[in-house]
Amino acid sequence: MTTTVEGSTATAPAGVLSARYRALSVGLVALVMLVAFEAMAVATAMPVVARELGGMSLYNLAFSATLAASVIATVLGGRWSDVRGPLQPIAVGVVGFVAGLLLAGFAPTMEVFIAGRFVQGLGAGLIQVSLYVLVARVYPGAMHPKVFALFSAAWVVPSMIGPAIAGFVVENADWRWIFHGVSLIVIPSALLLWRGTAGQALENGGAEPAPGLGRKLVWATLTAVAAALIQYGSALKLAGLPLLAAGIVLLAVALPKLLLPGSLRAARGLPTAPVLRGLAYGALMAAEVLIPLMLMNERGLSATGAGVVLTIGALGWSTGSWIKGRGTISHMTAIRGGAAMIAIGIALVSLVLIDSMPIAVAYVAMAISGLGIGALHPTVSVLVLEMSKEGEEGQNSAAVGVGESVFTVVAVAVSGALFTATAENYAVGLAFTVVLAVGAVLLAPRFAQSAKTGTMEGAAS
Repeated sequence: MTTTVEGSTATAPAGVLSARYRALSVGLVALVMLVAFEAMAVATAMPVVARELGGMSLYNLAFSATLAASVIATVLGGRWSDVRGPLQPIAVGVVGFVAGLLLAGFAPTMEVFIAGRFVQGLGAGLIQVSLYVLVARVYPGAMHPKVFALFSAAWVVPSMIGPAIAGFVVENADWRWIFHGVSLIVIPSALLLWRGTAGQALENGGAEPAPGLGRKLVWATLTAVAAALIQYGSALKLAGLPLLAAGIVLLAVALPKLLLPGSLRAARGLPTAPVLRGLAYGALMAAEVLIPLMLMNERGLSATGAGVVLTIGALGWSTGSWIKGRGTISHMTAIRGGAAMIAIGIALVSLVLIDSMPIAVAYVAMAISGLGIGALHPTVSVLVLEMSKEGEEGQNSAAVGVGESVFTVVAVAVSGALFTATAENYAVGLAFTVVLAVGAVLLAPRFAQSAKTGTMEGAAS
């Protein structure tokens, strides 16, 4: 690959759902959609789960456990896919995800439920990073934008219907069926994916076994613990400051060991990817924590009305990915323009704090932010695969996944802490997320397509 980010528009052929790739593409989307649905549905069901199992004091840990496990599994799955090919870690990931669902669904206590959530996180982490390697190994490079656009679309439907379905199940049946139901569908989806890989040489990766994986897993565990401490500590307000501080210190030591060399100083090329996407995605996710609360408390919207704002953002995400998948805009436009749209959208929604500002501004603003992340997110994934040497796709995708997860946790924690420290000033919390998105805008030119595939040196763009 010798083109620069600015010049590369690589029009993808309309073949992702052709006969050759149909079973694989549908299987990929089904797995991503099920992981997404479970993530969306569990947030709706958690208050009922915690009350029934008598574990309100462990409420935050039910989310932190999944995050911690996914960080560890992402590191393991990336290297495993590079050495042995993506099918083994996907298979183990599916088994782990189903086992975690069943364990959570049958949990008699909150402690067992959290253990199930941890196992789910391990499975989901293995699946997600290995799917990226599978895309790199099976689909031609020109088709990657369309495949990642499908991945983005696979998150939209769960974000729209997941909470509603979960609420219906909780109110009319039993919350346990959320976990049991998903577990029943995962296996057929995985079998469909397996059918689509028939005849593909995926048994081995392009990398040689190398020492150091054990050390990376230790650093991944410490990073996961640090992220959990930051998340949990920020929820405890002043009482959680020691935990928050400990998490930040531990993160500062452990995270650099998992990112690409030069990531934290934004070295040109591949190393910038984890920080760039972490800032952009973290900014939007942190804003979306505050926005529904702001709309309900400051403008009197119902929970449903506030939720519609997030739904519009999800639809924008899917639309942005679709536009990028058509190959009509360059990579740099998608990345830098996408980050700018996230910043603009969050800034616009902040204006709704002014009483005279129409609520409709919030809907338009979230559509803009959604379009931005929809263009940026898959483009980074595509370029990471293009810029990686054969056998390094997994570890590089894992580094981006870890960076995205950890930056998002920190963004949510810091914006929440600022919100609390300023007597629930939404403008301050949202302003911080705008700063993060602007940081992504500034970093975008440094994430340039390599002059030579797999090198860290980026061509000027």
